[in-house]
Amino acid sequence: MNKIYKNSEESEVILTELMLPSHSNFSGKIHGGFILSLMDKAAFASASKFSGQYCVTASVNRVDFLNPIEVGELVTLHARVNYVGRSSMVVGIRVESQNIRTGIKKHCNSSYFSMVAKDGNGKGVQVPGLIISNEKELRRYLRSIKHIKMRNERKIEFSAENFQPKNYKDALKDYNVKLEI
Repeated sequence: MNKIYKNSEESEVILTELMLPSHSNFSGKIHGGFILSLMDKAAFASASKFSGQYCVTASVNRVDFLNPIEVGELVTLHARVNYVGRSSMVVGIRVESQNIRTGIKKHCNSSYFSMVAKDGNGKGVQVPGLIISNEKELRRYLRSIKHIKMRNERKIEFSAENFQPKNYKDALKDYNVKLEI
């Protein structure tokens, strides 16, 4: 059987939604949890479109809220697969808001969602390979590889069986912590 490969463009999803008062938090800005929910929908749509399977969220990389989003602004999410493994994909998401009256756009946040393609029984399914056709796509693919490698190393280093507290006592001297162990 020949392996299938796809371009990242084939995973592209763009979602735009008007921010309503019901989406706001106590300070009148759009609630971060609502934006995270939209990001998860965009990641699901992108990964499912690419893989041809239903996908689940395995993890979310760091999300920094760079600029607040106001009620009445249009929020646009751009999602695209940056990396593929056997059944996993990393979907990059960029969130922008636009003031309808002025047309001014601002970058609100970006993040990376790890998604896994599943069959009807909940088992991981092989996804197509990724065709890399420019330097931006190569940079994004390599960044994902490095992030996965660092996450796995951190998991091993700080596992209950491998953790050695004595190795970290001096490293914490400049932090706002008092060790009593």
